[in-house]
Amino acid sequence: VQLQASGGGLVQAGDSLRLSCAASGRTFSVHVMGWFRLAPGKEREFVAAILWRGGNTYYADSVEGRFTISRDNAKNTVDLQMNSLKPEDTAVYYCAEADTAIVVTAKNEYDYWGQGTLVTVSS
Repeated sequence: VQLQASGGGLVQAGDSLRLSCAASGRTFSVHVMGWFRLAPGKEREFVAAILWRGGNTYYADSVEGRFTISRDNAKNTVDLQMNSLKPEDTAVYYCAEADTAIVVTAKNEYDYWGQGTLVTVSS
């Protein structure tokens, strides 16, 4: 499985940005797609996840109400719409896939990772 994340950039606080992750290769029909982020000096943290079959979603408290994760079954992509961005959202964002039927938030539960895309939010 290969994951390719894109859409990062430099924005101002309050702006919006949309990240996209394209999956290719062998993927299980039942799996979870997630977004994580890694900020300087911090550990990689969970942001959002979606169950591919069913569309159940889960968000970190820090992004609940501002970020929306969605998937396109036909294109095999998962997007992260980020609104009302804050400087503390600055990080490298990674998409990942977990071969499981339930939404998981721990990074060690994910089996495949994309290369990351940088999001910088200026104040």
